[in-house]
Amino acid sequence: MKIPRTIQSKIVSNLFKNKVIVLFGARRTGKTTLSKFLIEEIPDSRYINCELLQNKVALETTNSELLKSFIGDNRLIVLDEAQHINNIGLVLKILVDTYPEIQIIATGSSSFDLNHQISEPLTGRSRKFLLYPFSIEELANKYGKAEVGAKLEKFLRFGLYPEVIEKTEVDSIEELNDIASNYLYKDVLQFERLKRPELLLNLLRALALQIGNEISYNELSKLLGENIHTLKRYIELLEKSFVIFRLSSFSRNLRKEIAKGQKIYFFDLGIRNAIIQNFNPIELRNDVGGMWENFCITERVKYLSNHRKFANLYFWRTYDQKEIDYIEEHEGKLKAFEFKFSKPKNEKLPVDFLNEYENTSFQIVHNQNYLDFVS
Repeated sequence: MKIPRTIQSKIVSNLFKNKVIVLFGARRTGKTTLSKFLIEEIPDSRYINCELLQNKVALETTNSELLKSFIGDNRLIVLDEAQHINNIGLVLKILVDTYPEIQIIATGSSSFDLNHQISEPLTGRSRKFLLYPFSIEELANKYGKAEVGAKLEKFLRFGLYPEVIEKTEVDSIEELNDIASNYLYKDVLQFERLKRPELLLNLLRALALQIGNEISYNELSKLLGENIHTLKRYIELLEKSFVIFRLSSFSRNLRKEIAKGQKIYFFDLGIRNAIIQNFNPIELRNDVGGMWENFCITERVKYLSNHRKFANLYFWRTYDQKEIDYIEEHEGKLKAFEFKFSKPKNEKLPVDFLNEYENTSFQIVHNQNYLDFVS
């Protein structure tokens, strides 16, 4: 069953404007499916799988006439998994400069690979979009808020990858273990020929067990027996391959604010739970608070990205242990949020923060009002 992707309309509005559309995203988030939906709606379109050797060879040329001969007289060309083409950035530049009437969509599952190759050649010639696993908003638009609300626990346990949305618990676990393996070994470890799969797994487990907490590189270094520089490099690669993302601490005025802290979250809780092999029901878990925080922030990140809303994202903490889970800064205004899985009986305001930073709103997001926050 097709679930419309919010980002599709944003991509359509940017077609045929003499820009290459670059569609990033983790493996199996639906980039190929979305690309084929676009092809179905536009006549004279062609889908090209760049992992196939014959297509890879044909596209690895800077001869514009050879490129045109291969892609034919189509108006729209999808180059799926385009990072497999050597010098893909230069190839795309030649196509967009020589044949501006042709719309190129290039997809890639590894931003550290594809983005590295295209950034400089396509300066001023591209529009970049990021496709996440399904968002709660997309599911609510398809099934209705009531049905989505009824399945909230399932989403916290198994995430929102397209392959698991309508599967049984047993099949969902199989799919998530497979996706997690592709993350770890196909994307990250192959990049720069990393030789330490056991370190990567142990690092991911350590991060997965402390979601919602500020990370300490010194503690990770002691726990894993590895130097901080290597750990930071691995975390950077995990972030660039859409496994995790980081929030930095907000610090402007107060001397007691922690200025250089970081928190790490997973783009999908199903992947996170697969890493620690814990798919237990909510009532049997001791990590619900961290999971809820991860879920809400990730869904908010999806919402902002899907609607092309750009904001600075932070958390806030002081040395005397006062904190706010999540802060958005947009157009000079601050929005502060706390995440509690169950609705609290009393709402405790972050008085210090609100007094110090004027023009700030505050809200507690819980399991009865979260849909307003993420859609």
